Amino acid sequence: MAQTWEFYIERAREAAVEAQAAMLDNVRERALRSQATWLGLADQARRVADERIKVERERNDRREAEAEAEALNY
Repeated sequence: MAQTWEFYIERAREAAVEAQAAMLDNVRERALRSQATWLGLADQARRVADERIKVERERNDRREAEAEAEALNY
């Protein structure tokens, strides 16, 4: 199941809160690494979603152009 960028952003926020509350350096560092990973995944998910929208828009434009061309041929 594909996760949305909102899901990843929320996990990054949780990791940031965990890092801020950490008493031990290694726990804080782990949480910060986790936060960075979640933010990277959110960025990737956002790019994929944007690309899907772009591809769908191009597909619809192409279909409209083909329909117009076909209508002119009749």
